[in-house]
This record gives sequence, structure tokens and C-alpha cells, in this order.
Amino acid sequence: MNVRNKLRLGRATLAAACAILLSSGPGLAQTRIKLSLDSRIEGTAAPFAVAIDKGYFKAEGLDVTIEPAPNRLEPLNRVATGGYDMGFVDINALIKFRDANPSSALKAVFMVYNRPAFAIIGRKSRGVAKPKDLEGKTLGAPAADLAYAQWKIFTKANDIDPAKVKIENVGIPVRDPMLQNGQVDAITGLSSSSFINLKSMGVPVDDIVVMPMADYGVDLYGNVIMVSPKLAAENPDAVKGFLRAFLKGLKETVKNPTAALDSVLKRNEEAHKPVELERLRLTIKDNILTPEVKANGYGGVDDARLAKAIDQIALTYEFKKAKPKAADAFDASFLPPASERKAP
Repeated sequence: MNVRNKLRLGRATLAAACAILLSSGPGLAQTRIKLSLDSRIEGTAAPFAVAIDKGYFKAEGLDVTIEPAPNRLEPLNRVATGGYDMGFVDINALIKFRDANPSSALKAVFMVYNRPAFAIIGRKSRGVAKPKDLEGKTLGAPAADLAYAQWKIFTKANDIDPAKVKIENVGIPVRDPMLQNGQVDAITGLSSSSFINLKSMGVPVDDIVVMPMADYGVDLYGNVIMVSPKLAAENPDAVKGFLRAFLKGLKETVKNPTAALDSVLKRNEEAHKPVELERLRLTIKDNILTPEVKANGYGGVDDARLAKAIDQIALTYEFKKAKPKAADAFDASFLPPASERKAP
């Protein structure tokens, strides 16, 4: 082969290599994905932040940003209106949102909280130690609180006469202080958040009673990663890549919560490490790494259990259309293989 032909072959090989890099290199043509959290950036956001900082999203060709939200329903509005591509949200709220907004085809694609964090938090000194003790007491319950949305399920499951419980509609910011000050006897809320808040306010730990609703007959799922129908339809590979990367971040977080928290603290200068570390550890123990997840792996759902959960939702919400099926709310087709989703 003469010199001229060798040069031509070399240029052709170089051009082919460049074309491959341009078409597949994650650092060169990344897909942007904007995800809305359901609250501020706190300990529970660690799996997302770790996946960003470790380069797991980037390795999948994704440029991911996560943003806080002013309330736990905001991700639904943000993704439904097209401002965000994905969201972290309570699946029970998602199911009701889909029913109220038939044109919205939002779907959950990864179950993060196998058990919800909904709870009744009381104080022994106020005479509240078990569910039945709530009769004759005052319950502080913000009208928009996702835990309070399950109150009817909780009362039915625990043979509580709701007419004997005084419900006081309180603001979310004052809910914990009101329990601290004895203005109410118990509150609805999230188990980890209210427990940590009350403890930081000086309420003795042995006086705080946390009744996780999941331990008292409320068999619902919790928070999921949901995706916009546009992204799911136009770029399913990006959704699959996102979940692969998130799964790695989740596993890292479960394995070493202390190290994972560093990715949160760098994004929230007001966060206190001991508080957020306790919040993260409680969430992992109570909501993420459940016996069901240890047996079946991260991310998926049991269709029969989800169907029963929808039946329970029907106790608190009147569906405008036919009661949805499990597959209407959760799409498992984007999940990594079961062999990759094994939990410790």
C-alpha cells in the first residue's frame, strides 16, 4: 500500500472513530433531565445526589439536575405541566392526581419507599401510647398533609371512632411545635421528620410515641420516581439509564449513609449533619430496606399488594373514573433486570 492510500485509510478510520464518539459518548451529547424532589434537599435526597457526584448519570449520557419543592404535591404539577421531566412523589397522591386529571399520563417507574413514612406521632404524657388512645384527644392534622389523607384508613383498621377524635386543622410549620407545647395530643406527619424535630425541641425521647401507619393496617406504598409521558415515549433509553444510575446511588447510600450525606450537605448549607444522618438512616431502615425489598430487590412492586393499596385509597377518595389497576399507576418496563436490583 502506497503512502497516499495509507493516509486515506487513516483519515477514514479517524472519521469513523469520531462519529462513534459523537453518537455515543455520554460526555459529548448528554440528555438533560430535570427532576423535582418533594421537599427541600435533605438526607433523603442522598441517592440522587450521590448518583450525580459519582458520575453515574453522566456515564449513562445524562445531565441530571435535582431541585427542591415547596410542598410534597408540587412534583406532580411540575412534571404534568412539562417544566420537569421526572419527579419524586408519593404514589398514592400520584394515583389520585391521575384520576383527577385524565389527560395526565404520569406514571411511576421505580418504587423507592416500599413502606410510606406516614405516621401518627403522640406523647405518652398526653395519654397517647396506642391508636385507640386517640379517642377523646385532639389531633393536629394539616388539611393538605399526605399522612392525614390516610386518616380514614387508619381509623377503620384500628377500630377508632373518628367522631371521638377532635381534628384541628393546623399549619405544617406549627404542627410539631404545637405537640411540643401540649396544644394538641398527637399529630399526623412523617415518622422520621416529626420524631427528629420533636427531639431537637427538647421533648424527651421516651415521651415521643411514633405509630407508623404501615404497622397499623395502612398497607400502602410510599414515594416513587415518576416520569413524564413525553420523556417515556420519546427517549425510553434515557429513563432506563436514569434508573440504572439511580440504583447505583441508592445502593451506595444504603451501604454508607455517612459518606452519602456529604453529597447532600454540599447542596444545602443549612442542613445539620447529625440531624440529616439520623433522618436518612431512619428512612433506610423503615421505608427503603424493608423485608419485602430484601426478598425481592429494589424498585419493583407486588401487583397484588398495589391493587389492595388502591382499594384502601378508595376508602378516602372517590374515584371519578373506574378504579385504576396497578399497571395504570406503575410501569415496570424501565427497571433494570432483577439480578441488578438485589438488596443486601
